[in-house]
Amino acid sequence: MKKIKFVLAAFLILALSGVNAQSYNLDADNATIKWHGKKVTGEHDGEIQLKEGSFTVKDNRITAGTFIIDMKSITNNDIESDEYRNKLVNHLKSDDFFGVEKHPTAKLNITDSSPFSNNVAKVKGDLTIKGTTHPVEFEVTRNDNTYTTELTVDRSKYDVRYGSKSFFDNLGDKMIYDEFTLKVNIMAL
Repeated sequence: MKKIKFVLAAFLILALSGVNAQSYNLDADNATIKWHGKKVTGEHDGEIQLKEGSFTVKDNRITAGTFIIDMKSITNNDIESDEYRNKLVNHLKSDDFFGVEKHPTAKLNITDSSPFSNNVAKVKGDLTIKGTTHPVEFEVTRNDNTYTTELTVDRSKYDVRYGSKSFFDNLGDKMIYDEFTLKVNIMAL
């Protein structure tokens, strides 16, 4: 009888330890990811779509998560001419940049975070672009069921070489800065 009580108590403790973990799926249709990149002679911005995502919050921390980004959905918002906007978008999709035919998605895996304090948490994860993975850290702000962040990405780490001073000399005013930003706004369901 004592053994049965012990087993039941152990089972109850294990069951309760997962009670405060909450898993969320993302509303991909209402998520926004805005990109912004700079070059010596100017800058460009646009959007890219979140394909799917989910994450887990336990003890006021994001403990895990996976986000898949549809690289084929990249757009440009700042060029008015259809011809030049399409040229830029097609170039970004080409092997010079993100090679979306071979790498149609990018992925962010959340590995850990600090506890939310004043609705802000420092998050750690692994970002995969063009089949290359590197660790990233960024802050996430929570407002009810909406989560926002601005993530700075060094494209040279992911073999995105075109116009990069990390790979080429004497680029002059053709140089494109290695870092670009992603402003992300997601809603948890």
